[in-house]
Amino acid sequence: MRWNNLAENAAATGEAALFGTDAVTTRTFDTPEFRGITFHEVRARSIVNRVPGASRMPFEWTVNPYRGCTHACVYCFARKTHTYLDLDTGLDFDSQIIVKINAPELLRGQLASRRWQGAHIAMGTNVDCYQRAEGRYRLMPGIIAALRDHANPFSILTKGTLILRDLDLLVQAAEVTDVGISVSVGFTDQELWRTVEPGTPSPERRLDVVRTLTDHGIGCGVLMAPVIPFLGDSPDQLRATVRAIAASGATSVTALVLHLRPGAREWFMAWLGKHHPHLVRRYERLYAEGAYAPKWYQRRITRQVHELATEFGIGPSGPGARRRVPAAAEPEPPGPTQLTLL
Repeated sequence: MRWNNLAENAAATGEAALFGTDAVTTRTFDTPEFRGITFHEVRARSIVNRVPGASRMPFEWTVNPYRGCTHACVYCFARKTHTYLDLDTGLDFDSQIIVKINAPELLRGQLASRRWQGAHIAMGTNVDCYQRAEGRYRLMPGIIAALRDHANPFSILTKGTLILRDLDLLVQAAEVTDVGISVSVGFTDQELWRTVEPGTPSPERRLDVVRTLTDHGIGCGVLMAPVIPFLGDSPDQLRATVRAIAASGATSVTALVLHLRPGAREWFMAWLGKHHPHLVRRYERLYAEGAYAPKWYQRRITRQVHELATEFGIGPSGPGARRRVPAAAEPEPPGPTQLTLL
């Protein structure tokens, strides 16, 4: 692996390098949950990242303590970011995890800077900050504590049940600033979950997270993403998913259709050819114009989910209305944005 790619990329863009090439420690752990995974511990030089101006994201700043993700979602759009490190977008993304071990202290310093104006910080928008590695490295408690101590608004998007470990910290933060939590549940189909999101907790366990957070007064929305064409988009599947989301007490539900950026597209299509070869041509036609499904298809899915959400009472007048903490910022549907589910 050539870590100096980071330095070369920084020189080309004029930005500060993410970390020094002499500050990498590589570890493996011979335990069942980490077998086959390599961790590259780095001391980052910066942890608060500005979202590119052309992005449709409803936030300007992000914090990402990890790169790569053991959730191993076959569709994850963040896969291409591993190529910046001379790692591949497939198995390397799933098993070569970059850990910014100084993230909490670095964030605390940046929040204390006179130049920082207290803008909203989004987390989990690239790879999941509550992936399996967080159970060992415990970066999020320090990150949340820093945000709490500076009363800095933030949001978290996750598929990880480990977020409940930090429930007390989240409640404390919500007492002094705006905290938004969204859990990603694109479908409740068990067979589909096991094959496309093999490293994640089950959809049912994720909805238990929503239920627990809302029971503790922390409003929690659900990002119903991705809706996977021809595999997770039938009327019965959409209905079952929205019904389960409503039963969890979610404050909102926002559907986003699968999109396939370079890096993710190749990995997903290889998976599709192995598990559902009869769908390959249909996908090639549906995504013939690029990374996004046609607008007519996106609008159809969004309309169906909105109608189901109304039927099951999700929204301002639904079961989440009494929650005092706003849900995490979400992209405007049905625009071409899919957060990593990540």
